[in-house]
Amino acid sequence: MFFSDDEVIQTMQMVAHESLDIRTVTMGISLLDAPSRNASTLARFVYDKVCKRGAVLKKTVKRVEGRYGIPVANTRISVTPVSLVCEGIGGEEYIHVAKALDRAAEELGVDYIAGYSCLVHKGATPGDIRHIQSLPQVLSETARVCASVNVATTKSGINMDAVKLIGVTIKAVAEASADRQGIGCAKLVIFANVPEDNPFVAGAFHGIGEPDTVINVGVSGPGVVLAAIKRQRELYPESDCGQLAECVKRTAFKITRAGELIGREVTRELGAPVQFGIVDLSLAPSPVPGDSIANILEALGLDQCGTHGTTAALAMVVDAVKKGGIMASSSVGGLSGAFIPVSEDLGMIDAVEKGTLSLDKLEAMTAVCSVGLDMVGVPGATPAHTLSAIIADEMAIGVINHKTIGVRLLPVPGAVVGDSVDYGGLLGQVPIMSVNQVSQSGFINLGGRIPAPITSVKN
Repeated sequence: MFFSDDEVIQTMQMVAHESLDIRTVTMGISLLDAPSRNASTLARFVYDKVCKRGAVLKKTVKRVEGRYGIPVANTRISVTPVSLVCEGIGGEEYIHVAKALDRAAEELGVDYIAGYSCLVHKGATPGDIRHIQSLPQVLSETARVCASVNVATTKSGINMDAVKLIGVTIKAVAEASADRQGIGCAKLVIFANVPEDNPFVAGAFHGIGEPDTVINVGVSGPGVVLAAIKRQRELYPESDCGQLAECVKRTAFKITRAGELIGREVTRELGAPVQFGIVDLSLAPSPVPGDSIANILEALGLDQCGTHGTTAALAMVVDAVKKGGIMASSSVGGLSGAFIPVSEDLGMIDAVEKGTLSLDKLEAMTAVCSVGLDMVGVPGATPAHTLSAIIADEMAIGVINHKTIGVRLLPVPGAVVGDSVDYGGLLGQVPIMSVNQVSQSGFINLGGRIPAPITSVKN
């Protein structure tokens, strides 16, 4: 890739003053060649293959990071959905494969390993059920393993049996990790229309249509976009929405170029069989001042994120980011939009604590961003059917709008509305939000499948 002198200078300024980083370089590894239905043999194979493919990943990322001066915040691995690999073994044996993944991640020094996943949008196999039932033990007894479950697609509708089971499972995960304030739930995402090349955890997995080994990159850059908007408004105080959207688009172009450069260089140095996959354009906040999606929306003229107009402002930003990224790269994939994880965004935490940002408003915002209700803390006493109902609402938004949507709910054991739970690091501080107290159990207990919408018929 060719970079002009001006692009190099601008990129260095973004790194030095505007919190630009590459949020993740994620290696996807196929486990479809797993040879055995014997649990111990399978676990050994998984450990050996992940360690072999990822042996020099972190070292290579550090070398490329140093060469170009662009920081890479996280190095991660994703694998084939584990439910596909483990279909032939007993439910009590899934933990052996999960611990093999955890040991491999620790050995390689990567932050997380994702792909302890299953796809049940139209129905579940016995192995899928065993996988879901294993989640409380797996997510409480491993440190770096992340999981996801896809329960809906636009083509298939919403599997309400799975949604009901997931509500119960999330409660069980929280209780199993209660000694760490239910942190196991932070490693579990529930999806509609899940992408197969997402580099971000906890929802990443290596899709069955992917090559054996790929490098996918997730960019970041809320701080860069925030600085660009502030600069635009200072230099041109009369800027309107269209001109500010153009400013965001140009900025996203630059961020995407930097991300693709890092990804292609890491791929080149790793060599065959590793291939370059995609750049995920998503603006991903972190719990440091200025690196906030909420602050971007406020820079557009909202007194605080969560007030009326928030959804419109977010839609404008997400659309501009996508347009800029598509102009910069022909390898765009993953989620590509904006994350609104409450605990990882200081502006959103402040809005929740001041009562401006509610769960209902967050739900509205998810109709226009790339991920749904992310890192949302709710009272520990929230019933399983309420968790399932919140998930069902989000799945409906994804299915009807032909978009990916995900949910990470954190029913923190013992916590009540107004409490705050500090998970530290990138997971940040979780304010506990109120949920609607009117029961939804009758609807959730109906089960079955909500049919695919008429708009899904496009052939």
